[in-house]
Amino acid sequence: MRIASFNINGIKARLPRLLEWLEETRPAVACLQEIKTQDEGFPAAEFEKIGYHAVWHGQKGFNGVAILADGTTPQVVQQGLPGDPTDDHARYLEVDVFDTRIVNIYLPNGNPQPGPKFDYKLAWMERLRARMQEIMAEEVPAVVLGDYNVIPTDRDVWAPAAMADDALMQPESRDAYMRLLADGWIDAIATHQPGGGVWTFWDYQAGAWQRDHGFRIDHALLSPELADRLKACGVDKEYRGREKASDHAPVWIEIKPAD
Repeated sequence: MRIASFNINGIKARLPRLLEWLEETRPAVACLQEIKTQDEGFPAAEFEKIGYHAVWHGQKGFNGVAILADGTTPQVVQQGLPGDPTDDHARYLEVDVFDTRIVNIYLPNGNPQPGPKFDYKLAWMERLRARMQEIMAEEVPAVVLGDYNVIPTDRDVWAPAAMADDALMQPESRDAYMRLLADGWIDAIATHQPGGGVWTFWDYQAGAWQRDHGFRIDHALLSPELADRLKACGVDKEYRGREKASDHAPVWIEIKPAD
């Protein structure tokens, strides 16, 4: 079973590329971030035409997450990250599908830092950790995947000095991410490719794609129950180079059937 994550950077603007990717790679589950549409504008019918059923949590103009499943409708467990009733950002969607708990996140960017946006990012990460601890306690096969907006180590960026002042790789951001791993969650890409050098994002500016000046901010963290079944993982890098592409490439994991 393939479970994938794709920050699509505007579902309406990228719909042809998204449908192309779905039909060519056919993940069982696809988690989308930055759909940038209100709920009523989500193009569910387009996915149904190719066999996918969707649930989504939208927001006008920015943010927004969705989960597509091949041939079945995911059952929503949690929409919106618990812990702050004043937070109305559409950044979190948790479902059960194919006997797996799947959590799709679009973690706050945090720039500029320091400042209120960075404070919000760190507070959001604390709330995320609390929810992930609850999921871990359920001892279910689970994966939390999406755009974390964190570059975990210097091995995950083309030039650490170029991003040194960015919220994505501040010590506080990295420490919050490492606390998730310390709780027992397994970073699939880092585990399978420990040498680093794997990018999931290339900016539209300064020829970043053409020069391969990228970094890794899209992650899949697996619970121990699911990590034992991890067969393979990777990045669909070629899709970043297509016409009118997102600035992210899809990340995926391949899971073996349960015994």
